[in-house]
Parts: sequence; structure tokens; C-alpha cells
Amino acid sequence: MARIVMKFGGTSVADLDRIRNVASRVKREVDAGHEVAVVVSAMSGVTNQLVKWCTELSPLHDAREYDTVVATGEQVTTGLLAIALQTLGVDARSWQGWQVPIRTDGAHGKARVEEIEGERLVERMGQGQVPVIAGFQGIGPRERITTLGRGGSDLSAVAVAAAVRADRCDIYTDVDGIYTTDPRIVPRARKLAAVAYEEMLELASVGAKVLQTRSVELAMKQKVRVQVLSSFEDKPGSLVVDEDEIVEQPLVTGVAYSRDEAKVTLRQVPDKPGIAATVFGPLADANVNVDMIVQNLGSDGTTDMTFTVGKADLPRAREVLEKARGAIGFADVLADPEVTKISIVGIGMRSHAGVAATMFKTLAEKGINIQVISTSEIKTSVLVGAEYTELAVRALHTAYGLDAPA
Repeated sequence: MARIVMKFGGTSVADLDRIRNVASRVKREVDAGHEVAVVVSAMSGVTNQLVKWCTELSPLHDAREYDTVVATGEQVTTGLLAIALQTLGVDARSWQGWQVPIRTDGAHGKARVEEIEGERLVERMGQGQVPVIAGFQGIGPRERITTLGRGGSDLSAVAVAAAVRADRCDIYTDVDGIYTTDPRIVPRARKLAAVAYEEMLELASVGAKVLQTRSVELAMKQKVRVQVLSSFEDKPGSLVVDEDEIVEQPLVTGVAYSRDEAKVTLRQVPDKPGIAATVFGPLADANVNVDMIVQNLGSDGTTDMTFTVGKADLPRAREVLEKARGAIGFADVLADPEVTKISIVGIGMRSHAGVAATMFKTLAEKGINIQVISTSEIKTSVLVGAEYTELAVRALHTAYGLDAPA
């Protein structure tokens, strides 16, 4: 017998038939003798509608009331799934974030989980009851409902799994596992049996949409074994585990891409101590996250500084930089939203030389110009023109031997 947390995303609970399907899957685990808790998202499309209503009433709405509104999506799903389980003869009860309680900080709209009191959940599971818990939400320090940001139900599930000391956290979604790259771009992408926490964290941070980044961070910290599998097909999934559990560590595990980047270049910035702080300080104060950075020194005592920001943050970044033009002293600011970040990730890169060189050579052979480069211990990322996204991903996937046999 195992203790399992099962999480179902919006597409998995999109309508009543799919909710019945989820109930059948949960019953199967209960009938196998396992202790089960379930975490659910809002039905597909519901959160978007709730957000739209808030924005239409007031673009600068009160974040506390926004959370009150958007958290209702998950509340509906918990009740419906509990009813569906009861219909199948499974003892089930819905739980909202405040009932568990899932305690968070007060950052409405993007709250961080601080503590989950799992004792009552463990007690109910031990009695054979299935708690159906609302994902994406918690309760803040002033007893107000909070939400955890987009993809927050993954974070809820991992946090609940840690709190109840679950043997595994199963994330059910519309894909049947974690692939070496996006199968829509590379039909010969392979499903991975296991991925290390660090690899998944890097893949999630550079564009892979399978798991939310914060949920992977928490899983790694709390050593929660996570399995990604399909809600619609009975196929083996992919495990996210400690690297010690992975027998074969490939050189490169996957190729990820993100179209959500924009490139910003400041021309003729004075080359003097403290100039980077003068540029990036105001951006940080405005909550604009800067990613890749490259600096080109000129012979005239100035430098060109290029960096990337999220595409959605580009207008705010330009506004902040223009306001700081006098303090920074740059000549011009250029922005290019038509770029894509391509990344290769693999824990095997730690112990092998020449991995990045293969990437650069492969892209050069395809006539793809690299605009910016950044590296970490197990990742190399490059910025290329958006029109080269699919060509670059396919070429790199083949170059590192990731293609499945024809």
C-alpha cells in the first residue's frame, strides 16, 4: 500500500464526462489499497473567464478581490469530483485551501506556500476517505484567500505530497510524460522514463511547459517523487526523481525552447564601474526579470549592453529605461520581440567537454546566427531569430542523438 497524491489539470476536468473519468482513475487507486488525496485545477477555460471579468471591471483591480474571484474555479471542481467519487461508492470530501489549511504569504496573485498542516489529511486518508483539495489557492496571514500564480495547482500538489509524506505525487495532464523535446515540432521525440530534479528544473525554466518551475523546486527540496502521466491513456509516465535513481545519465536529456523572450540592446552605455547596477537596478525595482546578458566593449569608452526580458515585460522595461536614460547615459535603446531562446539540458554535461561546441557548430551548419549565449553547469542557452525556432530544435535534437528510431 502506498500514499499517493493525484493532481488533475484543467483539461483533465474540462467537463462532466472527464470528471467522471478522473473519478474512475481515483477509484482504481483506492481499490488497489492505496491511501489517496486528490488536487484539482479549475475546469479548462474557467480561470481565464474569471480573470477577464476582473480585468473588464477594473484593469487596476484589488489583488485581494481578484484572488477571491479566481479561486472559485477550483472550488467548483472539488465539489463536482467529490460528488462523482461518492456516486462510485468512494468516500470523498472536498477541501478548500483555507480548510486544510494551506498557509501562504500575503503576495496576492503569486503567493508562496509557507506551511501546510497535513495531520487532518493524513487522519482522513487513514480512515479510507479521499480528500479532494483545491489547487492554486491558500490562505494568507490576514485570513484572506490567496492564489499561487499560473500553474499553481502543480505547486499545491507537490506541497500537499510533502505535507502528508506521500510516496509519490502523480501529475495527470494532457500529455503522457516528459519528452526529449516538443513532439509537435519533432515527431521523433522520445518519452523519458526518468528525469533528474535539476534537469526538470532547468527544462521548466527555459520553456518546457510540462511542470511549473516552482513545483519542481519544491519537489527537489522536499525529495517528493513526481510522476507525469496522461489522464486519457493508460500508459507509463515519466518520473522526476533524484539523479541517484537514474542509472544511465545521457549527455543531453532534452532540447527546450521559449518564444516568450524579447531582446533589449542599450547602445553606447558609458563603460564605468557601477553602470550595470544603474541599468538593472530600476528594472528589478519594477519587477522586470532579466535573463540572458551580454556586453560588447567599444574603443570609444562605451559599451553596448544586450539582455533579454519576458515578452510581456517589454513595454514596462522600455518605459523604465527611458525614465533612467539620464542616469544611465545610453545613446539609444533597441528592442526585438522576434526572438526565441533555445536550450540544451543534461546532467551528463557536467563531466563532458565539447557539448556547447556541438550546439554552436550545428546551428552554424544550418545558417542560424546566435545572438546571445548563456550557460550553467547543466544547461546551454542561445538566442536566435524566431523564424529559426523549429529548424534549430530539430537540428539539435538530431545532433545529440535524441531522435527515436525510425
